[in-house]
Amino acid sequence: MFKKSKVTDQTAAGQAGIRKKSKVPGVMITQFKEELPEGMTTPDFTRKPIALTLQEGKTAIFKAIVVGTPKPTVTWSRANGEIVFHPDVCIQKYDESSHEHTLEFPKVAPEDADTYKCFANNDHGRAVCTVVLNVIAVGFSKTKELQKVQGEDTADFRKNLKKRNPDGTREEKVMEPEEKVWEILLSADKKDYEAICVEHGITDFRGMLKKLSEMKREREEEIAEFVSHISTLKHIEVNDDDCATIELDMDLKDPTSKIFLYKDGVMVPFTKEECEGQKHSLKQVGKKFVFTIKGLGKDDAGLYSVDVGGCNVFSTNLKAPDVEFAVKIQEVKAEERGDAMFQCVLSAPYDELKWFGKKAPLTHGEKFEISMSEDKLIHTLIIRDCAPLDGGIYAAVAGVKSCNAWLIVEDPGVHFHAGLSDCKAIMGEAAELECKVSSDDCKGIWYKDGEEVMDMEGITISQEGSFHRLKIHKVTEEFGGKYKFEADGRKTEAMIVVEDPPRFVAEDLETFKMPVTVKKGQKATFKLPFVGREPIKVQWYLEGEELSDESNIKIENTEGCSRLLLTKLQRKDSGEVKIKLKNEFGTMEALSELIVLDKPTPPMGPLEIVEASPSVIDFKWRPPKDSGGCKIDNYILERNQIGRNTWKKVGPIGPEAKYRDSDVDHGRRYCYRIRVETEMGTSELMETEDIQAGTKAYPGQPSAPKVVSAFKDCINLTWSPPANTGGTNILGYNLEKRKKGSNLWSAVNPPEEMIRSGKLCPVKDVIEGMEYEFRVAAINNSGAGEFSVPSEFVFARDPKKPPGKVLDFKVTDSTYTTLSLSWTKPKDIEGEEDEAKGYFVEVRPAENTDWDRCNSNAITMTSYTVKGLKSMGMYWVRVIATNEGGEGVPQELDNYILAMPPPVRPRFTDAKIKSFMIVRAGNSARFNINFEASPWPEVTWLKDAVPVSKKVTISNAEGMSQLLIPSAERSDTGIYTIIVKNIVGQESFSIEIRVTDEPKPPGPVDLDENVPGTVTISWAASPDEKKDDRLHYMVTKRDSHKRQWHTVADRIFNNKFTACNIMPGREYQFRVYAKNDMGSSKPSESPKWLIPAKKEKFTVNLPESKPCDLQCGPKFIMPLKMHAAPQGYECYMSCAIKGDPTPHITWYRNNISLNTNTNYFISNTCGVCSLLILRVGPKDSGEYKIVAENSLGRAECTTKLTVRE
Repeated sequence: MFKKSKVTDQTAAGQAGIRKKSKVPGVMITQFKEELPEGMTTPDFTRKPIALTLQEGKTAIFKAIVVGTPKPTVTWSRANGEIVFHPDVCIQKYDESSHEHTLEFPKVAPEDADTYKCFANNDHGRAVCTVVLNVIAVGFSKTKELQKVQGEDTADFRKNLKKRNPDGTREEKVMEPEEKVWEILLSADKKDYEAICVEHGITDFRGMLKKLSEMKREREEEIAEFVSHISTLKHIEVNDDDCATIELDMDLKDPTSKIFLYKDGVMVPFTKEECEGQKHSLKQVGKKFVFTIKGLGKDDAGLYSVDVGGCNVFSTNLKAPDVEFAVKIQEVKAEERGDAMFQCVLSAPYDELKWFGKKAPLTHGEKFEISMSEDKLIHTLIIRDCAPLDGGIYAAVAGVKSCNAWLIVEDPGVHFHAGLSDCKAIMGEAAELECKVSSDDCKGIWYKDGEEVMDMEGITISQEGSFHRLKIHKVTEEFGGKYKFEADGRKTEAMIVVEDPPRFVAEDLETFKMPVTVKKGQKATFKLPFVGREPIKVQWYLEGEELSDESNIKIENTEGCSRLLLTKLQRKDSGEVKIKLKNEFGTMEALSELIVLDKPTPPMGPLEIVEASPSVIDFKWRPPKDSGGCKIDNYILERNQIGRNTWKKVGPIGPEAKYRDSDVDHGRRYCYRIRVETEMGTSELMETEDIQAGTKAYPGQPSAPKVVSAFKDCINLTWSPPANTGGTNILGYNLEKRKKGSNLWSAVNPPEEMIRSGKLCPVKDVIEGMEYEFRVAAINNSGAGEFSVPSEFVFARDPKKPPGKVLDFKVTDSTYTTLSLSWTKPKDIEGEEDEAKGYFVEVRPAENTDWDRCNSNAITMTSYTVKGLKSMGMYWVRVIATNEGGEGVPQELDNYILAMPPPVRPRFTDAKIKSFMIVRAGNSARFNINFEASPWPEVTWLKDAVPVSKKVTISNAEGMSQLLIPSAERSDTGIYTIIVKNIVGQESFSIEIRVTDEPKPPGPVDLDENVPGTVTISWAASPDEKKDDRLHYMVTKRDSHKRQWHTVADRIFNNKFTACNIMPGREYQFRVYAKNDMGSSKPSESPKWLIPAKKEKFTVNLPESKPCDLQCGPKFIMPLKMHAAPQGYECYMSCAIKGDPTPHITWYRNNISLNTNTNYFISNTCGVCSLLILRVGPKDSGEYKIVAENSLGRAECTTKLTVRE
């Protein structure tokens, strides 16, 4: 079998993706967690695969070695397509001894040329590297020729498969074996390819895959002509009723398309519905198609193909193995909770037998145990722990043969179909317990708290068939407890819990609900008995506000009754009265109503004058706000003629709030007093304003005329009547029109023919193409009032067509809350689309379906800025052009828009950014950096390539990020890197933060003379030397002659220095300082050093002169030492040499002479040779050699310099 590998280069969902660099170039590591557990590491490559360029047919092997804790798993993928793992194509291996992971191609082909990726994964991260495989095609290839021939054969097969009759059916002929194989492969699952190839003798597996891919592509194009979607292809399945089914879901482009079924290329007739006499049938439910083959036999084996129109959409192979049931399964009876076993014997070995239970396929598990004998003849099904629901028909299916039998689950005794349930019983009411057993003849016994219960007064025990009941007629406290029913050794239990919540007697409750009506100042009493277990909390409410004992409120509670007394009642006390009872078992409420009667309030204005003519005054008013709880009997009116002191009683006029006074004199003014009369008395009066009889009162202005529609020969108008009618009815209207640019108004209607209504008024006296405005005046009995405000100008022309879609609609700018748009006005198409007069902009959030209009009034400009958007929200945007003819078709943007500024790749905006920072230990370290990016980026800080610890505070604001280390420690020293990343790209910057303090002084200082005229100063290291790799030393000197301290050496990175030019007779003293980036330590002083001058008496002895030869070859007294210096610091090398004549000194680096190189300071003082490098760099590392030569010989000494980063 073969498998396909598909690996995606993505961080797992829910895992952080912290990118790290490997020590091996070209390897990228993704760390999933901010902090790794102790001892755990991310995967990494110690050896990555190398690129290969090979000739076609050669063997290609990629090798990789990975490390990581826990041990990583290794997978491979390719950029184009998937890797097909097959012994003839590609093999993945792992060598335990060498720990090598290999990907091997036995014979590479041109299609193997690609970029491959190797992934190493564990729980903490992933490492990935890429490698390229190039394949060179060489000369004539038998394989290519063979593939070409086979490709031609395959094309011939496809042509044969495509041969159709005019009606879309296939030619009547049995399929050739080659055609049958390709038809099977086209519909087979990928996991079955290898088995099909083995079965049909296909050896060129790679060639088969290539040809099959081409054939599939062709078939998909053919299917697309008839079917828009196809899915759920189920290969043929044999059921337990000697039937086989083929299922597929497809959405036909044309529902009338013909569907054909073929067996081995020969059409098979079928019916649309299942019929008893028909072997093949098709059932369609919506988009689901199910073919059924009944009465299966060996002759039914073959390749079944489903065609739609003239195209094959699915093929499946039905195999009929030569196997029969020698012994069929038999009916089995099993007791409940027991096991049942079915067994059958086949005529030939067969290992694909299927078991069915009640039409459903069964699988091996805890419930069903499926097994077969070693010879594959005897097959067994065991059903464990049988339950009544397990009963039914079970079947065994072998190929196209099947047999079935019943499983009967018997009940070994009586059992409960329904047990007792706990019951809450109300004191004084009935309660009942009920259960159901499996037998009608079963007798049982009832128990309460362990004692048998019999029929007695208050308890009835009954049985109706399989139902057993215990009924308590009137529950009391003694009936509470645990009840049990036993029958044939089985039992069921339940509790009766007796509750006594507050309750009302029905008659008392009905009486309480009746409203209580009293007069103002009187008292009202509410009383309601109740029952229930004490203590009972009683609460009274009036209009939802709880009442308590006060001067006019009294609540009396006695056993089983509560009484509320309200005194000195006022009209405002009317409302809902509620009593609420509560105890441990529940709550009960009852409602009533209190009505307090009082005198009514005065009538309400304002007065509405219906008519004020010379002979009559007709007016209305509003009823009183509160009638006092009583029906209004009459309104009592008095009238006063202005100028007189007397009031004339008009008398009761009935309950209607209106009056028509016909006893008036023309021109006189009258005033009226109105009171309300009810059974509780008469209200205070309401006095009206003066009303004049017969005075002319003109109506107010109607609303401005509104254009309903306009045509070349008619303009239809409408308007609303005036709010002020002048005290009389509106009789009609006068309408006037005026041309644009003219000062002259002309009447539309003749003065004697007023317009009766303003609902719809056609104006036909218009000239086509002219622009008009209109105004209207209302007319009442007094005459015409003022004209209204003019209408908007309107052209006398036929209605315009709505405009078309706007052009060149685009986004010009965006921010997190705004969106700027622009467009070009739509084209004018005569007779179809007229000129646009304005535009509406609408937006719709991606999660909503409704469009929101941004501007309520149409805008005339072809640009607009949408405001108030949600940051990073997704919006659909459209523009609608409009004119007098209506709104045009909306123009939408092709894609949704994100509310964000235009994408900007992250970049740092500071002009100068320092890359090194020194912080004193204990102080805080703060580093700010500014950047710009859009959309808002993800900001990550790393320390030495891993996420910063929780101690470090990161503050991110718009365009700025700050790193803060409070109370910095030496352990906080490191390289801090900020990574700013968004969808456009990423940018990073690193700063070295060094946390240090003033160093502690060096240890004791020793002096030693190794070479005459020199002193070697050595000292114990400062305690801070191991903590600070930039710590160095400075040596100062003082002698008895000068008495001042001066520096003799600085930036010394070891613990020894040789001072030259030491004069005998002078006293010397040395100080050693430890120095770092923060400053110098206190000095450590050496003991005093003195070489006494030898003073002897001068005598002259003239010995016998003999020749003396002091010459000797060069020799190193003190050799060079190994050096390791930090980058950027100085390095000082020295050695001591003797020789006569004086040797010639030459310095070399990597065998290149340095004597003429000005970057190095070289000196030779009394045989002490030194070389000084002021600023060490990577180029200075290597082997250094000093060579001393004179006429008597040659000597050399070497050392190495290592430069630390």
